Formats: sequence, C-alpha cells, structure tokens
Amino acid sequence: MQPKQLPGQASPSLTSKQQQLESICLAELGVREHTGKNDGSRVEEYLRYTGLAKGQPWCASFVCWCLAKAGIPNPRSAWCPSLFQQGKIIYSSSDINKPAARLQSGDVFGLWFPDKKRIAHVGFISSFKGKWVQTIEGNTNLAGSREGDGVYAKRRLFSTLYKVARYVPDE
Repeated sequence: MQPKQLPGQASPSLTSKQQQLESICLAELGVREHTGKNDGSRVEEYLRYTGLAKGQPWCASFVCWCLAKAGIPNPRSAWCPSLFQQGKIIYSSSDINKPAARLQSGDVFGLWFPDKKRIAHVGFISSFKGKWVQTIEGNTNLAGSREGDGVYAKRRLFSTLYKVARYVPDE
C-alpha cells in the first residue's frame, strides 16, 4: 500500500529510511486526544515512549516515537529543545550560511515561543517548496497551536521555523 500523499506535495525521490519514516507519520494522521487533555490510547503510547504519563504535552514524544518506529536513534525525550543537539542541527534561523534548500522529508523542525524563551513545538518536515513547508506534527490543531488535540498535516511558512535537525541517516 502506498502512503497517502499530502495535498500539493511533490513526489521527490526519498531514501528508503525517509520513505519508512514518512509512512509511519502519515499513518498517524487523524490520531486525536480522547478528552482534549493530552490523553487517549495512542497519545499515551507516544508519552510512554518518553517516560511520561497522560496529561503531558506530547509533540516531542510523537517525534521521538515515530523516529523509533523507523529504527532511527533519537533522544527519547518529551522536551522539545533536546531534539536540537549540536551535530544534528542543519538549519538555524540565525545562520544564513545554511540554506533552506537542504531541507528533506523527515527533518525535525522547531518553533520558538518568546513567552517560553525556547523551542516549544516540534514536528516533521514532509516537503518544502518556495516559502512553504508541509509538516506532520502531533499535539497541534487546525490553527497550528502547540497545545492542540491531534496529529495533523500542516502548511507553515518557512520563515516561522527556528531550527531544523536531521535524524534520518544518509544512505
């Protein structure tokens, strides 16, 4: 069975590990919290992977769980900043020497929240074209909140990305 293709997504040639991760992420689209309080069987599975119980924010847990399902080493952490370790970062909004053209399917993006003074929401890049990034992310909603109710495909402006990390190994 071919994975679902996101609206407006090109069909780039992906490595087998990128394809595997993309398939895992796409299969999670539509997962929703049971009561809107960071709960539900699948959400709690993501949280358990990172050592947390229901009720906690879960975007980073979702990312780490998906990476693990694809057999990709990850920090196994629910703390968003932990996904942007030195050596993994391939793009930072403050570094003009790292062009956005290097972004690939499976890269992990982070959004900066001034009120938190840190990266406080993460997800996966699915595709990138022009100034738009197609993403798959957990604990968001139709409005793109960091405290949402499920796993959604989103379209975000590239300029909103604070950092991008690469976990999918080159083949």
